[in-house]
Amino acid sequence: MGERWAFLILRAAFNGLHHFEEFQQELGIARNILANRLARFVEHGIMERASVPEDRRKIVYNLTPKGSALLPTMIALRQWGERWETGEPAFPILVDVRDGRPIQEVAVLSHDGRKLSKHDLHWALPGDVPVDTPAA
Repeated sequence: MGERWAFLILRAAFNGLHHFEEFQQELGIARNILANRLARFVEHGIMERASVPEDRRKIVYNLTPKGSALLPTMIALRQWGERWETGEPAFPILVDVRDGRPIQEVAVLSHDGRKLSKHDLHWALPGDVPVDTPAA
């Protein structure tokens, strides 16, 4: 994950690319590097590789649930770049499919939904964390 191409490949996958050739054309990445990165994503369960039923020679790469769980991280990094590097929203704008409105900033939330800063957090051992009990 700490490698430049990894984030670009993941971004492309989140944007709907599935085929090796699509990734290669969109990113301009060398074929051997792309093949290596996709294989590592498959090996680590972030993507799955499958043949297209209509043409078994064609391969698609899809995000697994583990890979899809990276979405908040990818969005947070994009929003960070917009705020601290470019100072303006990137295009296209990421919107909610239901109403077409831009999404909110990714945030760390408390158990009751409050937005937290680093000053609101500390590490605790499992025995020091209250356990919620179901209502009777």
